[in-house]
Amino acid sequence: MKEMPEIIAPDFGTQFIVTEIRGRVLHLRIDRVERRNSFTQDMYRALKRAAIWADTQTELDAVCLTGTDKWFAAGGDMAGRSEDPEGLANEWDATDNFPFRHIERCRKIWVAKINGVCQAGGIDIALHCDVVIASEDARFRIPELLRGIPDPFMSARLAEAVGIAQARYLFFTAAEVGAAEALAMGLVGKVVPHDELDSHAEWVLEQISATGPEARAAVKKDLNRRLPAADVALFHRAMTSPEMVEGMRAFIEKRPVDWPRR
Repeated sequence: MKEMPEIIAPDFGTQFIVTEIRGRVLHLRIDRVERRNSFTQDMYRALKRAAIWADTQTELDAVCLTGTDKWFAAGGDMAGRSEDPEGLANEWDATDNFPFRHIERCRKIWVAKINGVCQAGGIDIALHCDVVIASEDARFRIPELLRGIPDPFMSARLAEAVGIAQARYLFFTAAEVGAAEALAMGLVGKVVPHDELDSHAEWVLEQISATGPEARAAVKKDLNRRLPAADVALFHRAMTSPEMVEGMRAFIEKRPVDWPRR
């Protein structure tokens, strides 16, 4: 067997995603715990760049994404850079920033290692990964509608994963579910004791590396081809709507929302 060449990952553009290559796996760890691992635009772009870069690396087999401490990811940081909610809405460009399609198109197998709280865009990311392993301490919640955000990436993948009835329940109640319930409904593929999460993830990654690169890429493409595409235009239309602006304003001002009624 020929010796594997050394692979050095480039700078993906943010200090809040820690990068390490071990063997044939690119490990990414979200580390912004002071903001509950919420994503800035630069962090979303970094995941996009990581997916594009990993796709070009013939010696890599997989990408493993996890969080830090009790947080996996809490979605987009709605505090943003703008004090003005309308300006904040204009900051977010779903086509340019979000990594979801790039994770889907990447030929490498993405493993989400859910170590703790996973909400909103964190669930988006997990749903676009190929294998999702969760600690028994993990918790899941979809609060987008509390902010007036219709997330097309979420709706496209969630209903396929858990079924229409469960998707409606999670969307319309914003209820939090634990790891066991998430497994039962199909939101994750495996739940393990928290202190076994790392070792089980390593086993999964070893199993992935034992498979044929072309065959697994073909299966990934075939599986993803069966999933519905996200209606990105829906997100763009909503970004500057009075309802979403009010939802963001209420969030920034830490007050109850006053929805505009037509």
